[in-house]
Amino acid sequence: MNTALHYTQLIKRFSKELGFDYCGIAKAERLDEDARRLEKWLSKGMHGQMGYMENHFELRIDPTRLVPGARSVITLLMNYFPGQQQQTDGPKISKYAYGNDYHEVIRGRLKTLLALINENIGEVQGRGFVDSAPVLERAWAKKSGLGWIGKNGNLLTRDAGSFFFIATLITDLTLLYDDPYAKDFCGTCTRCINACPTNAILPDKVIDGSKCISYFTIELKDALIPGEMQGRFDNWAFGCDVCQDVCPWNRFSKPTQEADFQPLPEVLNFSTKEWEQFSEEQFRRIFKHSPIKRAKLKGLQRNLKFIEL
Repeated sequence: MNTALHYTQLIKRFSKELGFDYCGIAKAERLDEDARRLEKWLSKGMHGQMGYMENHFELRIDPTRLVPGARSVITLLMNYFPGQQQQTDGPKISKYAYGNDYHEVIRGRLKTLLALINENIGEVQGRGFVDSAPVLERAWAKKSGLGWIGKNGNLLTRDAGSFFFIATLITDLTLLYDDPYAKDFCGTCTRCINACPTNAILPDKVIDGSKCISYFTIELKDALIPGEMQGRFDNWAFGCDVCQDVCPWNRFSKPTQEADFQPLPEVLNFSTKEWEQFSEEQFRRIFKHSPIKRAKLKGLQRNLKFIEL
């Protein structure tokens, strides 16, 4: 059997055994077109106060800067769509934050995958990333044939929608490469654009991050949210799923079977009053392994006050 084919089949088998739903592989090369798009986006200030987006520009567009001698970029998807929805009229929480922090969960799986590669193929150089380093995950996902970029900026798959975490493993191993995803099945649909409460979704698949509810409720560290956003948050206190909830392709989303992503009872059932009455100790204990801890209790209470005004 062809060596590259054998290694590719092994890696895709390992990824499935580790709980990843999809695995695609692309040749490691500079992303020139995405570089131009990113540079234009940054120049317009659409990253708001997310200054880290300006850092390490060359690392974002060239995988060989992250892993010297890189030959392959492996992209992995893990479903997080919950089988249960919030049962309260309290503040809305983005579905990705219902369970345990995906950074912690997936980082461990990537380390295991790299260890399996080294054990079964031989010593290779590689680094795994999950939304914590300068990697253009969605560009690589499209390049490795996993889906297309929707008008809401999310990676979309025809058979399961967009509720997926994206992880990347860059390695110096030569593998067989999947064909890039060439089609765009959004067509003339503009549901996500029309539904966005803050008009953050622009034409040509451009997202103004500085207007996104997720940006205001998670990324923005200022004490105050801009007054012009008053009354436009649709009760979202942490993140926002509007553009995904209205997407027709998400009618194919299937509940995740991953135990780590099963919803916390508090997220599903707590009222606004119960959220407001959290003590620092309770918050830290309940959300110890949750993405919600990123906002900190102070930030979450700020968000609650803003959406109540």
